[in-house]
Amino acid sequence: MPNLSVKNIEVKYQGIILGIRNVSMDLAERQVVSLLGANGAGKSTTLKAISGLLHTEDAKVTRGSITLDGVQIEDKDPEEIAGMGIIQVIEGRRLFAHLTVEQNLIAGAYMLRGAEAGERLETVYSVFPNLARLKNNVSGYISGGEQQMLVTGRALMARPEILMLDEPSLGLAPALIRNTYEKLHEIKEKEQISILLAEQNAIAALNICDYAYVLENGRVVLDGSAQKLKANKDIQEFYLGLSEVGGRKSYAEVKHYRRRKRWL
Repeated sequence: MPNLSVKNIEVKYQGIILGIRNVSMDLAERQVVSLLGANGAGKSTTLKAISGLLHTEDAKVTRGSITLDGVQIEDKDPEEIAGMGIIQVIEGRRLFAHLTVEQNLIAGAYMLRGAEAGERLETVYSVFPNLARLKNNVSGYISGGEQQMLVTGRALMARPEILMLDEPSLGLAPALIRNTYEKLHEIKEKEQISILLAEQNAIAALNICDYAYVLENGRVVLDGSAQKLKANKDIQEFYLGLSEVGGRKSYAEVKHYRRRKRWL
């Protein structure tokens, strides 16, 4: 299984707009790592830097390095990186909405031979039985939770060794978020892969991950094990919505709160 290492990378859009700076992180074999932070913190940019999708947005890694088992990949094309086993599920559950569920899944197996694609399809259906039931449905008309299953299943069709997901809980009800993260844990154990998550929902992410990095304004401001970050008072207050006495804060208290985070 591969080991991924990101060292002090800087990303610029159009050669001038700084997206992230000095971001470092590691993902070990069969590990779940989360990138936590608000919208615009740099989580998606970090994932796209790893998967090579920055090339589609007129952006590039301008400093630092990204290595997979010691091989530098920051300048490689997305197709080559995918062939090395890194598959990203993009934010927003982007599907071929006019195709059926099964046709979407098969599209994810474009790097596999026919017989192997059929085997992967059965594996995905075993992880997501609902997709087997919905296989002939047009994907644009299934629910948000089912669409999240579908984009994750489509990524699994490519036999990833590192699965990256951008905001998998976005727009889902709490029960569906729990189900999504239970499935991710099941996938890690069953497929024996590594998972890298970008999430605003710190509660959901910290309940599944081994290690997490907190990003703000394009840089890592804090990192540690899930247990360590759950116990951190700043994380409890600013990301888990808990006051210092353990009660959940009201919106008004959060809105008018003025003390700066201790790490800034």
